[in-house]
Amino acid sequence: MNDERMKNNKILPLLVEFSLPAIIGMLVNAIYNVVDRIFIGNAPQLGALGLAGISITYPVTLILMAISLMIGVGGATRFSIALGMGKREDAAKYMGNGLTLTVILGLIFTIAGCLFLNPILKILGASQQVLPYAQRYLSIILYGSVFQCVAMAGNNFSRAQGNPKNAMVSQLIGAGFNILFDYILIVCFKMGMEGAALATIGGQFLSAIWQLVFLFGKRTIISLNLSLMKLKWLYAIDIIKTGIPAFLMQMSNSVLNIILNATLLQYGGDVALSAIGIVTSVQTILLMPLTGLTQGQQPLISYNYGARLMDRVKETLKYAMMGAIIIDLIGFIGVEFFTKTIVYMFNNDQSVVSLGVDSLRIWFMMLPVIGIQIVCANYFQAVGKITVSSFLNLLRQVIILIPAILLLAHIFGLYGIFYAVPFADACAFIITVILLIRELKKEGVM
Repeated sequence: MNDERMKNNKILPLLVEFSLPAIIGMLVNAIYNVVDRIFIGNAPQLGALGLAGISITYPVTLILMAISLMIGVGGATRFSIALGMGKREDAAKYMGNGLTLTVILGLIFTIAGCLFLNPILKILGASQQVLPYAQRYLSIILYGSVFQCVAMAGNNFSRAQGNPKNAMVSQLIGAGFNILFDYILIVCFKMGMEGAALATIGGQFLSAIWQLVFLFGKRTIISLNLSLMKLKWLYAIDIIKTGIPAFLMQMSNSVLNIILNATLLQYGGDVALSAIGIVTSVQTILLMPLTGLTQGQQPLISYNYGARLMDRVKETLKYAMMGAIIIDLIGFIGVEFFTKTIVYMFNNDQSVVSLGVDSLRIWFMMLPVIGIQIVCANYFQAVGKITVSSFLNLLRQVIILIPAILLLAHIFGLYGIFYAVPFADACAFIITVILLIRELKKEGVM
């Protein structure tokens, strides 16, 4: 990446160049997370209870992802804006401080998780039948926290450095290892939940090493060194503040999953937990490409906003929204036409299959508009409008959806939980578009 290319090259090819590797990488990342569930759901000794165990631990993994994204997205955004303003020294310090923060927070997460493992799982609603499966999985996953934080932050800085392909390769390496060793450890060696967890942290370790070699190497615009990693609170606070919207988005996912699991247990028991494990797996695959798209648009919007090239900012946003619509429509058609096939990939228990088919179709009714909401919310983060971005990231998952789940479950029972999701999606879409139009008018580009 160089100033002339970011300022003068056509936006659409640049967006494709930055987004496509991120989309591929995030898709692969989603697939390898889902592969755990496919192997577990089809393992004779695990089955539906293994799936329920993964569902129970999911909020914990989302909290770790929230921490990783807060530093990765926040640091990369500050890096890009500083670079767009010509402040290379500041950009370098944002990157170094970001990496230091990921290591510190990853270690804290590991220690806290190991100390309070059982209380956490009980708070999350693990039944006596599901608890042993969740314990065996999460007790190992926690030891990969630093690797995941470094890998995810490194991926964001790779894209900010103008090398989205490096981020994609990092994710491909991690995914390839995870998928291969899921088969070896779960199918061949019958290691069950422990095998799935070991395969996951092995892939995270390789991705983290790949990113460290890149960031400290000579293929970057600005190379890392140990002096840049000395923590300076001014830069650290800037990174955290800028990354708060991404943190809140993932944290809201975690809070949502805790409430969702508890409500599902109340109205549908362990079968409902198994079904929602399938739904969240499919959701991961469908929404990860949108995350990749926003990761591609972020450095372009941040850089050109820093350089006050607002026409290029608007053009980036327009093409990103078009891409989001295409991704959403492909996912929507896939879910509607291949619902039963998708569910059977995870489990063939008829009670799980029946509920899984119904919940998938209801859950994704408003999928065609979700992408626009995500892209627009990310715009506010990319330009440093933290308050609005935080509100929009909380809007769909917390402010609207959680009350809707509790209310509709009380009125309609189990299926009310599922119908709460498209209702929240529609409301969040309308509010986000209104706020975006107002912001663009204020900037004088609409």
